[in-house]
Amino acid sequence: MSRSVLVTGGNKGIGLAVAQALAADGDKVAVTYHTSPPPPDETLLALRCDVTDEAAVDSLFKQVKEKHGPVEVLVACAGITRDRLLMRMDSADWRAVLETNLSGAFHAAKLAAKAMVIGRKGGRIVLVSSVAGLRGEQGQVAYAASKAGLLGMARSMARELGSYSITVNVVAPGLTKTDMIAGLKEQQLQSMIDGIPLRRLAEPAEIASVIRFFTSPAASYATGAFIAVDGGAATGH
Repeated sequence: MSRSVLVTGGNKGIGLAVAQALAADGDKVAVTYHTSPPPPDETLLALRCDVTDEAAVDSLFKQVKEKHGPVEVLVACAGITRDRLLMRMDSADWRAVLETNLSGAFHAAKLAAKAMVIGRKGGRIVLVSSVAGLRGEQGQVAYAASKAGLLGMARSMARELGSYSITVNVVAPGLTKTDMIAGLKEQQLQSMIDGIPLRRLAEPAEIASVIRFFTSPAASYATGAFIAVDGGAATGH
């Protein structure tokens, strides 16, 4: 099985781990980046794209189709943070986070769904959320809102696209060893780890393995589903 796969934000962290896992399975994998390209890897097609720009995303899908064929699997992983306490957050930061994390996923999912419907082969869409969207975090009003929005979007899409054999699922990582935690102070990071039942950070590959499952034939009857991969941090949500 060799499918045309697109991973937005696949240049590093969880996105890169997903892209590498699917490429190792034999899929033809394209990844997007905005500023920093991924490490050299002949198994990945790296394409620059601003996912907040609908025209740029449209061009992206055309490039992927030309190189690998119409997208059959989409993993929407592109995301940013602009952490500020509510009373210090300005509207520009709010808009940047919502446009990247939520609207960016919408632009990609809309075009992926069109490609899958036209291709009549079904398809897989996985949106990468965060446990912050479940439990909230101080200083992450915008980030949590954007990630919570992905769940409602995915479940609505699952209802719309099910009759076309297109599945739409959500994976919500917890605290993971990526660049996103680089700015945390050691004491702050340790406090967050202490609140995780497994008492450690996740490795990107551990998140990627669950995303990979949702893209596989083994998950053919799972749609509108949500899995938190967080070491138990969001237990009860």
